[in-house]
Amino acid sequence: MKKDILIITSYFPPEIGAASNRIFQLANGLQQNDFNVTVLTPLPNYPTGKIFDGYTGKFRHVSEEKNIIINRLWIYASNSKNKLLRLIAMLSYSFSLIWFFLWNKIPKTVIVQSPPLLVALTSMLFLRKKNKNLILNVSDLWPIAGLELGALKNNFSYKVLEKIERYNYSKANLVLGQSEEILTHVNSIFANKKTFLYRNFPDFLVPKIQQVPSNGKLKIVYAGLLGIAQGIYKLCTELDYSNIEFHIYGSGAEQSQIETFISQNPKLPLFFHGRVTRHELHRLLMNYHIAIIPLLNRIYGSVPSKIFEYARLGLPMLYYGGGEGEDVINNNNLGWVATSGDYDNLNSVISTIKIESLSLDRKQNIQDTAIQNFDFNRQLDLLKGVI
Repeated sequence: MKKDILIITSYFPPEIGAASNRIFQLANGLQQNDFNVTVLTPLPNYPTGKIFDGYTGKFRHVSEEKNIIINRLWIYASNSKNKLLRLIAMLSYSFSLIWFFLWNKIPKTVIVQSPPLLVALTSMLFLRKKNKNLILNVSDLWPIAGLELGALKNNFSYKVLEKIERYNYSKANLVLGQSEEILTHVNSIFANKKTFLYRNFPDFLVPKIQQVPSNGKLKIVYAGLLGIAQGIYKLCTELDYSNIEFHIYGSGAEQSQIETFISQNPKLPLFFHGRVTRHELHRLLMNYHIAIIPLLNRIYGSVPSKIFEYARLGLPMLYYGGGEGEDVINNNNLGWVATSGDYDNLNSVISTIKIESLSLDRKQNIQDTAIQNFDFNRQLDLLKGVI
């Protein structure tokens, strides 16, 4: 007999990005392994901050996709940098969640995605009273990450967010963390809290490794969110383009700055290709020598899911973000590491990467490592044992 489970998240397809992909894979994996999965998520709006076509003018949209019941709830959509508008957006989704909790039967087991902290707080606060088995799925450590990114200041508001964070941990029966650093942090606050390392492993058919055509220049690619944390605009301005091409896929807050920089520097081998589907991106990534995974600042607890995705593609990586991600790259021989925040070191590392060293055997070894060490289904089986 299948077990009912509810997943509460702020991101879900057709929205793009690591968060959306991660939750969909979790939902789909559980659905295929003896669970009846229902998802609560806002009407799709990320990253544009506008409700997607086909969903506008609705308070609730219900659909069934791959046997998963998806309830998309009203939100005041905004991607504004104005903190008040962003707070209103989170509060609006929180109110929609409360409405859903009041008028719908909630399964015994609930997985709550965090951040956003306020959305997680709403879920933990209301569902704890109903004696549910609450599983908090922590993908980033807020408010610490916000402080390290410079998005938050260590003031009264920060102290309030810390209290919310602690409350969420305290009410969880189980905390899932996508890094060892997250679990260490949680257990530093609640030493006896039950935790589980749940990495963001992908689940797609591995492609055949192929040789990349070369014009003599190292073809570097970045694909993903063009946000503050990634610092792609800064990267564009600091790279030494002597022996490289830099190709960018994605969308986000820095897109217009990047496009302006490219138009003002037409002689640079720098190319912006816009946003593509995940399936199409996998095909396109096979045309590049290496992928770069940058973070503007080292963020405690962060291990970008791109590491595991690119490894499954057999794509060598240059990691430029510090922290636990460096250990994953080095321990699994997935590529190169440059000192976080040091662009001179980054350019120096790039200069040592020779195209002839990027053999088919090397790429195959990376892919084989991913198949062996980053297995989604094996990890899911372990998760089923604790939920």
